[in-house]
Amino acid sequence: MSDENELNSLREQLDAALKRNAELEQKLQQQETAAAQSASVRGSAESVDVAPINEADVTLRRLVQRIAMILQAEKIVIMFHDRESGELMGIPPSYGVEEEKLKLFRIRASHGISGHVFREATPLIFHDIMNDPRAQEDPFALLHVSNGLTVPLVIEKRDEENRVIERTTIGVLHAFNKRHGEDFNDEDVRLLERMARNVGSIIANLQLYQEAIQKRQELVQTFEALTAGLMLVSSEGRISQINSSARAIFDLGPETVGKDLQATIPVPELFNIVQNARENTEGGKGEIQVHVAGSERIYEAQAASVHGEDGKDLGVVVILNDVTDMRNIDKMKSSFVAMASHELRTPLTAIKGFSSTLLEGLDADLYTKEDQREFLGIVVSECDRLRRLIDDLLNTSRIESGESLQPNYSRFPLLPLLEKSVAVQQQASSKHRVLLQVHNALPETIVGDEDKLDQILTNLLNNAIKYSPNGGDVTVHAKNEGESTLIGVEDQGMGIPKEHLQRVFEKFHRVNNDDNRKIYGTGLGLFLVHHLVTQVHMGEIWAESEVGKGSTFWVRIPNELDIEKAKQANE
Repeated sequence: MSDENELNSLREQLDAALKRNAELEQKLQQQETAAAQSASVRGSAESVDVAPINEADVTLRRLVQRIAMILQAEKIVIMFHDRESGELMGIPPSYGVEEEKLKLFRIRASHGISGHVFREATPLIFHDIMNDPRAQEDPFALLHVSNGLTVPLVIEKRDEENRVIERTTIGVLHAFNKRHGEDFNDEDVRLLERMARNVGSIIANLQLYQEAIQKRQELVQTFEALTAGLMLVSSEGRISQINSSARAIFDLGPETVGKDLQATIPVPELFNIVQNARENTEGGKGEIQVHVAGSERIYEAQAASVHGEDGKDLGVVVILNDVTDMRNIDKMKSSFVAMASHELRTPLTAIKGFSSTLLEGLDADLYTKEDQREFLGIVVSECDRLRRLIDDLLNTSRIESGESLQPNYSRFPLLPLLEKSVAVQQQASSKHRVLLQVHNALPETIVGDEDKLDQILTNLLNNAIKYSPNGGDVTVHAKNEGESTLIGVEDQGMGIPKEHLQRVFEKFHRVNNDDNRKIYGTGLGLFLVHHLVTQVHMGEIWAESEVGKGSTFWVRIPNELDIEKAKQANE
């Protein structure tokens, strides 16, 4: 009678445990739906998931202990079928078995008594392990088993009328060594089968729960790792989920979840985009400007309404992509087209004007040979200007397409090259004094590309003269540093604002202000110089400047360039 009361009590506990598992499964599905729409904060997922798993584990341990007590068994072992390995393996909780031995308790699902019960889904009693040939393949000796009872772990799927429509065997349940020297009997089989169904149901739900949690955590980690900002705004206008990138954009912490969107992120454009997504089935889209780390950034926000499988409104998901660089490139391209048009028009106008003047004066002999020489000199100069512009464009195109500017390395004297560059630029400008200041004995020769080093100097000197419209000194500094030579081009011009110093070597970048608005250029010169210094000569380049006082561009190149290494870098 006491066994029957014990069994009834156990059934009530199992019913309560199964009911709890069903509630947990429903809760998990709801959480998965929310997690699938947006990233969640890592910490919040862990606190929700641990308690249900621990509770189910405690229920299962208590159940295993009750089975051992009711069947008067010394040992209870659950074996779960691993689909990947094709093995039945001992899993916790167990009764009367050390955890280290439980890890070794495994067998192929096609072998032994364990495999037979699993495959046939029928129970089996064995009375004498030592003399039972069916048990020779099982690891029973590991647990000092003398007799036992094995039943399949079966989970049943039922319809609305509680009829079984599907049975699945997920493992086996062992009861070993009946106490008091007795053997297991048919009544023990019926009891263990009944309890095995409950054990199987709990294990299956627990396994499903753990797999779903693992998938959700992987999903959460993926969303957290996204470089794009992502958030979910509830139908009440509160932030339901937000990933790390979105928190960084708006300088928010994990405690942001649950707060009102409009109050937490006071960006009217973002709120309007969310509202448009709610009212428009095609979603909302627009751009917002945000201060991030002291600089203005532009983000493209795309929003769309999110609905569950039942059609319930889950809110609006918002994706934020940083498009600042794209917008800056668009602006630079527009600016470049305008500047290039001017750069082309100016020399063409001069060439056409002086050519027409010479042509008109041929018959009338209006101009002296000196005048003609001057006019033709201007035409040649403007043609050279056009050629330089075209060369800059072609060289930039080669660099952008991955084709380096083919270097021609040789050993050449440096000082004559510096003197020639200074003399040429002095002749080109009457408002400036172009000087060469050698600070110590330069190496007699260096290894490099002489033509491209001349291009570097010419470009830097042209810039120094161009951005010193009021004249002044332009000084080329040269200093031997032993293994390298330091060359600087210093002017007394407008100077460069500090925030532009790191960007002057970017393609198309120009400093636009009232002082230099009338100074035209393509914004390609320093970009090419940077490539010729760092890639062709394996050197370094930087700028120092003070607004209103002038700038100095410094170039450091090795005296003995490793040609093979440089060629590999340019391939």
